[in-house]
Amino acid sequence: MHDFLSIHPEVAAALKAGRPVVALESTLISHGLPAPASLETAREIEAAVRANGAVPATIAVLDGRIRIGLDDEDMQRLTVPGTAKVSRRDLPLVLAKGADGATTVAATMIAADLAGIAVFATGGIGGVHRGAETTGDISADLEELATTPVAVVCAGAKAILDLPRTLEYLETRGVPVVGFGTDAFPAFYHRDSGLPVDGRCDTPEDAARVLNAKWRLGLEGGIVVAVPIPDAAALDAATAEAAVQQAVAEAAAGGVRGKALTPFLLHRLETLTGGASLTANRALLLNNAAVGARIAVAYARLKQETTLPKKPPPSKRPTY
Repeated sequence: MHDFLSIHPEVAAALKAGRPVVALESTLISHGLPAPASLETAREIEAAVRANGAVPATIAVLDGRIRIGLDDEDMQRLTVPGTAKVSRRDLPLVLAKGADGATTVAATMIAADLAGIAVFATGGIGGVHRGAETTGDISADLEELATTPVAVVCAGAKAILDLPRTLEYLETRGVPVVGFGTDAFPAFYHRDSGLPVDGRCDTPEDAARVLNAKWRLGLEGGIVVAVPIPDAAALDAATAEAAVQQAVAEAAAGGVRGKALTPFLLHRLETLTGGASLTANRALLLNNAAVGARIAVAYARLKQETTLPKKPPPSKRPTY
């Protein structure tokens, strides 16, 4: 096992037996949602994964080790103010210090891949920020999707982002964006951004076949499985966009950038929408966890049924 990796016994047993496991990120506990909703939602997400036939593996860094699967005491530790927000660049720093940290989409993908977990459910991926043409602010999540073979089940990219540029970036890096039951890319708080996806899957089995086809071809990188927020929890598109624009303007005026930007914007959106954005966020997180679990079940079954040898990934050595 990797020097910095600790896998919960339940998760390890499931992986060894080829049973479905779903990776879950931990930044929602420390940074994405306010307490006590953050911890309550994390517990509900794990329950949704179990209810749909898979084993949940919430991922974090605790005491300088990447933990794959947490118990309730571990989750409570992540609610401590000042817990580090850990993306790809932060992993070596937090591990070397023996510190605690909550993993973003990028870091969770890295950890899931190390553990051999193919499916990861989250709220929304990071992407190209509005105004990135001048700030250069592009989430590390996009590069991780381009290189790390994990399927990310999400409600699209966070609504605070530049969605057309985010999709263009994913297209350039060869990341398939699959709509689950939709032909349109979801816009996080509402169901339709007006932008098309690359393909549509209507069942978990459809999605599992896409995962299988990509990775058996030896193509590197992940897949975005975009799931629209449930109708009952969706916000009006115009209302959501007006709140986003106001929050983005306030962040720019206050000089809020980097790791602090997304938590700031999410907090302002909660205030500006009278709490409706928080309700929507929790609903889509639970829905994505359920869909992710069903895809993980279908993918585990497909792997067991597949007898052909897996094609090795293409060599990264230059050819002359």
